[in-house]
Amino acid sequence: MFSLSSFVVYLAGKSRLMPLSNRALFVPHNRSHTIPIQLLGMVRSFVPPLTYDFHKGMMGRIGVIGGCREYTGAPYYAAISALKLGCDLSYIFCTEGAATAIKSYSPELIVLPYLDSTTAGQDIGSWIQRLHVLVIGPGLGRDKKILGNTKDIVIQAKEQGLPMVIDADGLHMITEDPSIITGYKKAILTPNKVEFERLFEKIVGHKPHGTDLVGNVNTLSRKMGNLTIVQKGEDDIISDGDNALVCTAEGSPRRCGGQGDLLSGALGTFTHWAHRAMENSVENATFTAYGPTICAAYAACLLTKQCNSQAFQIHQRSTTTPDMINQIQRAFESLFI
Repeated sequence: MFSLSSFVVYLAGKSRLMPLSNRALFVPHNRSHTIPIQLLGMVRSFVPPLTYDFHKGMMGRIGVIGGCREYTGAPYYAAISALKLGCDLSYIFCTEGAATAIKSYSPELIVLPYLDSTTAGQDIGSWIQRLHVLVIGPGLGRDKKILGNTKDIVIQAKEQGLPMVIDADGLHMITEDPSIITGYKKAILTPNKVEFERLFEKIVGHKPHGTDLVGNVNTLSRKMGNLTIVQKGEDDIISDGDNALVCTAEGSPRRCGGQGDLLSGALGTFTHWAHRAMENSVENATFTAYGPTICAAYAACLLTKQCNSQAFQIHQRSTTTPDMINQIQRAFESLFI
């Protein structure tokens, strides 16, 4: 079962509105897309203000574990999205073969090519002591040596109590060995439909039930020790096993590669902000009821869908993830300011 609040999120809505020129592009579902005002208030309550009282680093030092010779775009998308949302420093810990390409994409990111070294655990471990959140998986690949190094990093992060977002090939690593993260409540997993089904079958022992979508996510979360899971899809289902929210905001029918990387990077920044707000006892009943991981996940899902929707209105079929990243500030302002 899921909470009354999430039931309202899942069912309440309004008609989908589109410019006339876009109506021929796709046939809209007869669905609803209202964003309940209490959930917008929940997110606004933990978004820090821009103020001269903060110093560099307070708004987040986010590290991305990923990037190999084959995949260099994904870690860049995650790290630059975290930075564009408002964290102060964004790091990528990648393999040596990926570093030059990633460095060439932007001078704003701190790129450290340690992930495939024989001393990766030690080299990266000394850096993660400075971080607030780790995003693990974008462009990670499935090389056994790199996955072994990543497991060592996860263990160190758990010992430090560091929040983690696990996506993409990080989820493959978890599916192969769920004990790495099971029971760690500061972790957020972000599987798509296929990744969710694989992880569910591994943990629960059978395929997910076809109709009880929220119940499936609740079940998997409980089986994994009540860590937070975000099942991405047309509606994003978020659960920690006890509470659930469903983000029904409208995105678009354009599903270009890289949107999940934007989500994971933004989630890294929102996660730091949410944990910081909890430590500072922010007074918002909805935020307190759901806790920092669910609230951060809902914020990131909402922002990603809004970026997708805004980019699609401009670029339509040619929409790509950089177009969405360019919408982060406008999307943020339209939702949370």
